[in-house]
Amino acid sequence: MRRPDHRRPVIVRLVLPFLMAMTLTGCKPEASNPAAPAAEMSPMDVSTVVAAAATVPRTLDLPGRLASTRVAEVRAQVSGIIQERAFEEGSLVRKGDVLFRIDPAVYKAEVDARTAGVARAEATRTQALRQSERTETLLEKQAASTAQHDIAIATLRQAEADVASAKAQLARARIDLDYATVRAPIGGRIGRALVTEGALVGQAEATKLALIQQVDPIYADFNAAASDPSLLVEQAAGKEAAEVRLVLPNGSLHPDAGQLLFTDVSVDPGTGQVSLRATFPNARVALLPGTYVRIQVRQGTIPGAVVVPAQAIQRSSAGGAQAYVVVDGKTALRPLRTGALTGAGWIVEEGLKADEVVVVEGFQKIQPGMPVNPVPWKGAWSTEASRKS
Repeated sequence: MRRPDHRRPVIVRLVLPFLMAMTLTGCKPEASNPAAPAAEMSPMDVSTVVAAAATVPRTLDLPGRLASTRVAEVRAQVSGIIQERAFEEGSLVRKGDVLFRIDPAVYKAEVDARTAGVARAEATRTQALRQSERTETLLEKQAASTAQHDIAIATLRQAEADVASAKAQLARARIDLDYATVRAPIGGRIGRALVTEGALVGQAEATKLALIQQVDPIYADFNAAASDPSLLVEQAAGKEAAEVRLVLPNGSLHPDAGQLLFTDVSVDPGTGQVSLRATFPNARVALLPGTYVRIQVRQGTIPGAVVVPAQAIQRSSAGGAQAYVVVDGKTALRPLRTGALTGAGWIVEEGLKADEVVVVEGFQKIQPGMPVNPVPWKGAWSTEASRKS
């Protein structure tokens, strides 16, 4: 018969207190590092501004494209071998600057030949003049016939015509020699050279050598709806002063205001729009032809518009405007409908009210609903500045 094991209660009594101690230790809250959760929960500092209600210009925002005021294709007017390119590609050139030099040897020889032709024609004219004078003297003495005198006069006139023809040919030869030095027809920015030294140009046609575009000032062509173009027509005609501003592709404003030049005389039947053109100063050549821009034409003012700095506006994946707003110490991502970009910032037409707190810097590290600590933004923007019309 098997004996009962009396050692099991003893082992249970020894192990049970140890297990209970381990269980109580695991259930106790972690108090060894109280600073870690506090650091995780501390609100992040973000730079903010208070959305201001201001009187801002009422603008007509239209898409447009930049165009050169003058364009000139530099072409070879005589044939020959390019000996030298005398300009730097992409540089600014003045009217009359030397761009290319074509081998002038043939044209110098032609000038010399034509010069000799003029001398020969003048000698023939001198001989004909003397012969005419002698014939006239003999005719007075009745020692020559009238027919001989007429022949002498005709010979003189032919010699004079030969002199004029020889001089014209000499002038043409000198023009060709001058064309061997290719000069800039206008001032502006020149593009890349389309030929290199050693190339034969102008043999069958006027070879295109380079392109010069005058970009100061520069044109901005854009279209507007023709439903009520009377105000733009009056502004273009100079009856009413119009402030025209240019918004660059990066969203910033061109520092110099432009001038509205004209509206087209007809409306496009396909789009129902009328073409307009404005001109802008471009002394630093920061604006390049072909760039797509936006044109703002001022048309009165908007009282009480909500304005925020341009840095506060973000773009969603769909391209819509949005901004972070601080409400009760927490962030909220607010979709917005923006108007025109002014010197004070973006006009918010919908989605934001005056005196709301908007995040300007630090939104890269925040998410909606996150507690934050708003601090005043130190950027070049203020409520007073935004109230300027």
